[in-house]
Amino acid sequence: EEMHELFNEDDAEREALANTLRIAERCDFKMEFGVPKYPSFDSPDTRSREQYLRDLCRDGLRHRYGARVDSEPELNQRLDYELSVIEKTGFTSYFLIVWDFIHHAKQQGIPVGPGRGSAAGSIIAYVLGITDIDPLRFGLIFERFLNPERVSPPDIDVDFCMERRGEVIEYVRQKYGERAVSQIVTFGTLSSKAVIRDVGRVLDLPYSLCDRLSKLIPVVQNKPLSLNDARDQEPQIDEMMSDPGDGESIQELW
Repeated sequence: EEMHELFNEDDAEREALANTLRIAERCDFKMEFGVPKYPSFDSPDTRSREQYLRDLCRDGLRHRYGARVDSEPELNQRLDYELSVIEKTGFTSYFLIVWDFIHHAKQQGIPVGPGRGSAAGSIIAYVLGITDIDPLRFGLIFERFLNPERVSPPDIDVDFCMERRGEVIEYVRQKYGERAVSQIVTFGTLSSKAVIRDVGRVLDLPYSLCDRLSKLIPVVQNKPLSLNDARDQEPQIDEMMSDPGDGESIQELW
């Protein structure tokens, strides 16, 4: 109805509006929810991706633990257990893809973090070089990362060099396809009290000044008022802005 009010002067406009409706009526896209849709890792040779992952892990186990592999059976037992869980839950490609782009980054001299979060509990992540923390040495638990009784997608937190992380993202886009790669942005909001302290810290203002100003923000029903409303209701804020010493800094902060 809104479009008809704007575009209803001649037959061409009316026909264009009718055609958009016809196209919309022909669309029948059904999205399947609750099913992970990860890209698939293609093995570089005739081995299956499961066997390829196992071979990478065996080589990595020897690299990480050396002769201990032959004398400490728990190393192989832990690796075999984790591999069985990953194969059973269908995350073989997931692990190989993460290994692939981390391995690529290291080959290109792009700094990569040692790994953090629950992924540090996986010996597979450790022997593949995804993490650099020995889960056996520190008693870290694999089930915090991937629990076979309550399967949810594993979460691997990876940190790349801020200046070169774009190269890694571009590598993944080129290898696995632009339609298979996306970035997630998080928008955070701050209350008026918190934003005064945070912005004041960025402007290198004294903490005591920002703290005093923040405490002047009135709280109504457990929620701080907005900056504009706070200034209208609290005359001391304007008094601080008029102060010959700190007033200019407070005005810049506000």
